[in-house]
Amino acid sequence: MDNAISSLNSGSVPYVDIFEVFEKDSIVFLDTRTINEYEVSHLKDALWVGYSSFDGQKLQESIPSKNTPIVVYCSIGVRSEDIGEKLLNMGYLNVKNLYGGIFKWKNSGYPVVDSEGKVTEKVHAFDKLWGKLLTKGQKVYD
Repeated sequence: MDNAISSLNSGSVPYVDIFEVFEKDSIVFLDTRTINEYEVSHLKDALWVGYSSFDGQKLQESIPSKNTPIVVYCSIGVRSEDIGEKLLNMGYLNVKNLYGGIFKWKNSGYPVVDSEGKVTEKVHAFDKLWGKLLTKGQKVYD
């Protein structure tokens, strides 16, 4: 996973490790994956913002304070870096990229929830290649 992240990301959005954010109430988590991935499972209370469908104006309505601590995530942290860059360009001051994304979160034993808010073992693994990086939980593909 580390090799994939370092080869695909520029580090333009500061990383935060999952151990630093677990159970912190003041952080707003933004899921930058597809809606299908989000509906399979996501971090509890995460807001779905998507990637290709990201709407900055809608986000500003949901999170008006530019000082809000925001953590963006995706499968491993590649798509979320792109959205994090957009947030920084919009003037948000406290944006971090979850290192390893939902895959590392689940691999480390932290819970994810389904579209009904119930804890689940299912995680959308994106595709067979990326799915190799998900070592815990039940892999789901479209």
